[in-house]
Amino acid sequence: MAADSFLSRFGAVAGRDMAVDLGTANTLVYVRGEGIVLDEPSVVVINTRDGKPLAVGVEAKKMIGRTPSTIEAIRPLKDGVIADFEICEMMLRYFIQKVHQRKWAKPRMVVAVPSGITGVEQRAVQEAAEFAGARKPAYIIEEPMAAAIGAGLPVQEPTGNMIVDIGGGTTEVAVISLGGVVASQSARVGGDELDNSIIQYIKKEFSLGIGERTAEEIKMQMGSVWPLAREMRAEIRGRDLVTGLPRTVEVSTRDIREAMQEQISAICDAVKSTLDKTPPELAADIMDCGITLAGGGALLRGICERLNDETGMPINLAPDPLYAVAIGSGQVLEEFEALRGVVLSSGEL
Repeated sequence: MAADSFLSRFGAVAGRDMAVDLGTANTLVYVRGEGIVLDEPSVVVINTRDGKPLAVGVEAKKMIGRTPSTIEAIRPLKDGVIADFEICEMMLRYFIQKVHQRKWAKPRMVVAVPSGITGVEQRAVQEAAEFAGARKPAYIIEEPMAAAIGAGLPVQEPTGNMIVDIGGGTTEVAVISLGGVVASQSARVGGDELDNSIIQYIKKEFSLGIGERTAEEIKMQMGSVWPLAREMRAEIRGRDLVTGLPRTVEVSTRDIREAMQEQISAICDAVKSTLDKTPPELAADIMDCGITLAGGGALLRGICERLNDETGMPINLAPDPLYAVAIGSGQVLEEFEALRGVVLSSGEL
């Protein structure tokens, strides 16, 4: 009896397979049988003198823009791919150990990556996961496929399913049928680019310098891509670029819409370009079922109306846009044999 309970406990620890949505803005971890157990910013703060990490995730994000010269806040992923391999491995190891708590446990791992990344970049993600403690081989799933599964689309059916996943670093557009991607496009435009466009607009129009965190807050509170029934105004604080002193200015939702115009147009173009490459039979299915939006960018006010106006297609929001990729990757873990065809292992890279 004691042996049985030990084995069941051992299985619970060693068998905690996990799916990781390795996002530019946030990393989410889904544990088999439990659901999403971790959602933290993809940020690591290190001491530049010895290269040791001081904080990871939530604590690290609080330090962005507030560090002295000896401390650096690093985002190891840029445009959905690994920009700093060592830091990314450090971050992954921290998250795995936070979920597992046992250093010797080697979980099976599925990692979601953008569809537009190269084989070399995919291998880098895979190696980072394996070095961080995943069982070999680590499996890779393309983000649009994971988002479509997470949004509840019938990806294994012979019908056209279109998903638009607007993430922090990239926008993934894909048409999926029979468990495979028929047409896709990955635009390196996402939440970070939108934040940057707000920073540049405020700098140009108001001669005011603001940081990344302020820009992100403005986007979340005032961002819209379609005229609102009632436009809003708000005060924002920053540093006057002429005098160097703190100053407050008033901006409207129209200003923020204008700031993000170029990036939103790029997202719309990626959707139209993918529709253009879609076989007619599948395009007819999409006309019936509509385009599904996922990712943090899907929460922007008016994005459904804007895409509907640009494409003429019905637009649907995924049930849980922020977590669609993590839920979909987790679903692959839960039904691994049934959905094995949608993942890539080392031999296919």
